[in-house]
Amino acid sequence: MRVRFKGRNPFAFLFVRSRREEYLSRYVLREYARGRSLQDVLEDPYIRNRSTPEERTRLLERPEVVAAIGKQTVADLKEALAGVHADRRGPVVRLRPPVTASDGTDS
Repeated sequence: MRVRFKGRNPFAFLFVRSRREEYLSRYVLREYARGRSLQDVLEDPYIRNRSTPEERTRLLERPEVVAAIGKQTVADLKEALAGVHADRRGPVVRLRPPVTASDGTDS
């Protein structure tokens, strides 16, 4: 026997985000976009007074927060790499020593 539900999923309440979480994630994104470190933002009194440690952990699992942090990290890496490429005029740094052919003689 199948039970059919009319309307919404009866378990939808499990996946609903609270308004407080929405406000906190907006705050984290806004402050992070202003150039503050993520750790600094999460230690803000505004965040700490309005959330538990579990809620702060859930903030870091929200797709929009992860995407924003990821984009910024990629942009920072690109900027750093652009700086490395601009400094190529200096000496070449080798990661491995050059391979020399040994002719069988010991010096």
